[in-house]
Amino acid sequence: MTATHRSRVEGLRGVRYGEILVVHADGQRFRADVWNTMGLNDCPPSEFELLDADEIATSNRAVLALKNGPRHWVLDAIEGTGRASAPTARFGTLEMWLAATIDFGAVLPTPGAYLERGVARDTVFEWYAATPLHELRSADGSVYVMQALSQAVDRDQTLDSLPGLTSRLGPPPGWTFSTRTQDTPLRLLSDERGIATVVQDELANTYQRVDRTD
Repeated sequence: MTATHRSRVEGLRGVRYGEILVVHADGQRFRADVWNTMGLNDCPPSEFELLDADEIATSNRAVLALKNGPRHWVLDAIEGTGRASAPTARFGTLEMWLAATIDFGAVLPTPGAYLERGVARDTVFEWYAATPLHELRSADGSVYVMQALSQAVDRDQTLDSLPGLTSRLGPPPGWTFSTRTQDTPLRLLSDERGIATVVQDELANTYQRVDRTD
């Protein structure tokens, strides 16, 4: 049996990328293929803005397509099988690779903040020691670490502005947002099933729940 090749990409903090979610119906369930520009181009905002989600859905015989970006990584490094073995596709002028899939179950996906989504991906997300960790903590004690900031809602969001989200976000009762650093790297894995649980805040910043670390 051939071993699966895993790669590591570093220096990602602040790097811009964009995604297109192409949603298909599998019987009574909905699945999104997540196409990502990372490593293929830097997702120029002017080119990403020109993408027509309805046209993408029609050309891919999909239920709908969702634009997710532009975004900037808040983490430092990613390990995974990567794009070497992944299909690629072109959306407008932007080449993208199939980075993950999301199972939405029987409910057609709609934008919403503080809702958990399961993303199938074989990755390790890493924040170096002393890199700021921007975290949501839910009422039940679950912790979610911001992996990427979004400029879809607020074009002026930057890495430096993130600590100020304490006074900008309005999470559900019992939820809190905070920023901290730690002396050791944080290496965040998907769970034992290969599923990463993610949420977004109302500014479309994305966080991964802390289920497994190494």
